[in-house]
Amino acid sequence: MNKFLKSTILTLAMIAPAQMQAQGLAGAYLSGSSASYRSDYKAARHYFTLALQKDPDNSSLVQNAMLAALGMGELDAASELARRLDDPNHVNQLRSLILLADALRMEDFERAAVVLADAKEGLTPILSDLIAGWIELGRGKMGAAIAAFDAMDTPETLRLFGQYHKSLALAAVGDFEEADRLLTGDERGSLRLSRGSLLAHTQIMAELGRKDEALELLDSVLRGGQDIEIEALRAAIANDSSHYNYITTARQGAAEVFRMLAGVLAGPDNQQSNLLYVRIAQALRPDNGETTLLVADILRALEQNELAIETYATVPIDSAHYLDAEFGRADTLVQLGKGDAAVEVLRSLTRSHGDNPRVHMTLGDILRVAGKYSASRAAYDQAVKMIKEPARNHWFLFYALGVCNERLDNWPRAEMNFNRALELEPNQPDVLNYLGYSLVEKGLDLERAQQLIEDALKARPNSGVITDSLGWVRYRLGKFEAAVEPMEMAVELLPDDPVVNDHLGDVYWKVGHKRRAEFQWRRALSFEPEAKDESRILLKLELGLDEVLDREAKKEVQTGAQ
Repeated sequence: MNKFLKSTILTLAMIAPAQMQAQGLAGAYLSGSSASYRSDYKAARHYFTLALQKDPDNSSLVQNAMLAALGMGELDAASELARRLDDPNHVNQLRSLILLADALRMEDFERAAVVLADAKEGLTPILSDLIAGWIELGRGKMGAAIAAFDAMDTPETLRLFGQYHKSLALAAVGDFEEADRLLTGDERGSLRLSRGSLLAHTQIMAELGRKDEALELLDSVLRGGQDIEIEALRAAIANDSSHYNYITTARQGAAEVFRMLAGVLAGPDNQQSNLLYVRIAQALRPDNGETTLLVADILRALEQNELAIETYATVPIDSAHYLDAEFGRADTLVQLGKGDAAVEVLRSLTRSHGDNPRVHMTLGDILRVAGKYSASRAAYDQAVKMIKEPARNHWFLFYALGVCNERLDNWPRAEMNFNRALELEPNQPDVLNYLGYSLVEKGLDLERAQQLIEDALKARPNSGVITDSLGWVRYRLGKFEAAVEPMEMAVELLPDDPVVNDHLGDVYWKVGHKRRAEFQWRRALSFEPEAKDESRILLKLELGLDEVLDREAKKEVQTGAQ
């Protein structure tokens, strides 16, 4: 996104409050401005619409309302507002972008060419040059379209995008041979820039009768993973029912430009401006599920979670992106603290898409995070039954299953799960640490536990959690002096963690620093530990660690005797 448009978005709401007050618009204006600042497009649209009812000719209000409408994905309303800003002496980039999108959506390519010519200086070159090519194709001028894409020759990044869109334009008119040649690449490299170029190229290969090559390429991408759209394409190519449909019109090509730019320019500082690009892509090609998912992801990044949920829900059940949309919807519900609603989304998926192990794995994840370990384990077990030959990326499934079994006091099965996860992904630090720390807590094979934790720390040396585990296993082995350094480092890395501060207190006590120990225990209490840990810390402050350990040992002996 160029600096001009970014600046426009940030300054649209800067209307003089005195003017608004004089016209009795202060309330609506201030509420709309506050909503715009929070990226709350629904509220901003509402308040700026109210303000415009009182002052319909206020150009600043029109611009704010226009931005809010586009942020909501309402191109019709945004276009109507844009047409009200007709000052030829004032070039407004957002207005030009909206009018350009409107002309492209209506497939009025003559009008689109005029708007682009007027606005070109204010648009980023990659956008204006690519759109120029698709406009020419829409006007039926294939030679001019090719020339426009070929004119994008420097820098190299611009050339790659130009040639990629040239290949899509060629495929759109049926020249699959030349499109394939471009996508395959030359001495300067392949044009496989994105997931989209993969889908386009494999479809083109199938059209050219190169089915085996297409399948081999798709298999190299899947590698045991899951991608419903790619899997569906693979099945279609395998049974000879595939046909090229990635980009077949100039309007779809223009949509690809806006969607691609939103992805290329993605980043925390560009979310508002990227949303405008992807909303335009959505308006130009509303049936594209990948675009809808991108819209929802950006809305989540802008903390517009309710609007993201609404967006996910628009993906139809027959779309290849439906499952990803439902997973996103469930995850967003969890983020909003609506765990039960998220579980219901996943329970519904087990009824409609129960043959997909990912559904059960995701349900297990949500239940595990909610602390419902028995139900989570049942979901994970179902997924394991469905996966005949676990791949490397399934390590997390067995790890999560191990966590559930450990929390449910089924240690033999938990240890088996952790070991299976390590068979699939050796030296995975989360698994090594969890297994090692669990052995420490259970007083089992402490030497092996120390080795596991040390291996985990080698893989992730700046992890506060793993550093704490190393200090704790040394403590449990009686290596108190050696435990001090890693425990102090762990507290530096996780200063607000009650467990880590509690552990450091215990280590300090054992090396004779009893005042420091009491200080760390009090710090641990200030970070709201779990109830059982809080009671134990209070007892240590009252009696000292040695007395608490002595009582626990006697209690354990009595329990064993019974």
